[in-house]
Amino acid sequence: MKIGIVSNLYPPDARGGAELVAQRVADALYERGHEVFVLSTQPYDGLRSLFARVRERTLEVVYRFFPLNVYYVRNDGRVWFPIRLLWHLIDLFSPWARAAMAHVIADEHPEVIITHNLKGIGVGIAREIQLRGVPHIHTLHDVQLSVPSGLLMAGEEQSFLNRSFLRRWYEAAVRRQMGTPDLVLSPSKFLADFYLERGLFCDTRLEVLANPLPPGNRPELPKTRPQMKTKFLFVGQLEAHKGILLLLDALDQLGDVEMHFAGEGSLAEFVSERAVRDPRVTYHGFVSLDNLVKLLENIDAVVLPSICYENSPTVIYEAFLIGVPVIASRIGGIPEIVKEELSGLLVTPGSVQELVAAMRRIHNERELWWERTQSIRAYALQFGLDNYVRRLEALIEEVVKKENSPVGE
Repeated sequence: MKIGIVSNLYPPDARGGAELVAQRVADALYERGHEVFVLSTQPYDGLRSLFARVRERTLEVVYRFFPLNVYYVRNDGRVWFPIRLLWHLIDLFSPWARAAMAHVIADEHPEVIITHNLKGIGVGIAREIQLRGVPHIHTLHDVQLSVPSGLLMAGEEQSFLNRSFLRRWYEAAVRRQMGTPDLVLSPSKFLADFYLERGLFCDTRLEVLANPLPPGNRPELPKTRPQMKTKFLFVGQLEAHKGILLLLDALDQLGDVEMHFAGEGSLAEFVSERAVRDPRVTYHGFVSLDNLVKLLENIDAVVLPSICYENSPTVIYEAFLIGVPVIASRIGGIPEIVKEELSGLLVTPGSVQELVAAMRRIHNERELWWERTQSIRAYALQFGLDNYVRRLEALIEEVVKKENSPVGE
């Protein structure tokens, strides 16, 4: 079967878990015998970059283009707010991106297209796919189709902006541009319920399918942890909404432990400077999956103290695959995958006291949590990539069969 994948970003250009999931799924579908192509974006690089062309041929063919917006999606954190508003408006209707999608459909003749994050490549792509008569599956990753920034902060659910007519107008426009996909996949029940409550995808089949683990098996870990300081690791965007400042405040109340940071973001310089002043802090910058695995193999716990609503962070799955417990905020879809006492600990978002208590507990019970390594890994097996792709293939077959069936059959 020929399958198209659409994602606003696609590795090696990536900044979060959504594009890693898109790549894992694309690679796995290819390896299972499907013909796969990808449509994604690139920074502006002259007039030729405005047109969707094949830029890479790895396992799958990758088309890239600049979607003729005022700036590239990865630059949004450095742009003045009014300019971002204009960017969101263009991105919502995205005539240039729709033309690119139509061109690729005409070239490739896909039997189904799976879209991932469309913010930054063009929300209107969904409508174009449906107008072209191609079966369409959309995969949710965050709240961006309701909150343009993708950030819904804990405690600010009833803020003026979140209750304003602007948000309702945006959701209504998204509803029109997204149309009616044949199927919507959500990695968490939280995100599925969130969109249904906001009136999106109410007339669409919606399935909860948890994100997949990285491919491959990891070697068995040693049964006895080496004698060393307790090590904690944060992986992700170094931004305030990820709880970075909260985490550093918690570290000030802890003793002789190590805190490692891996990622990039607006607080990268702040964390780097802290690492210079505090020998307990190490900043690794951006790390590849292979290097992340090496970090995880020597870490006592991953800490994700988000103060924004999270869907289903991929680093949690990666930690579980190695057998590492996770301390995370009790928010969004996180409690669906982090099970207290089994695979980690949950804390109230924004609570330094609870975060300190959870980290201190890991520190005081290091050997107990190390003994749970194999049970955490066993728990993670349900999220295996093979399981995910088999279920996805079955859903694709259902969607394509239904789309190709005579009306009324």
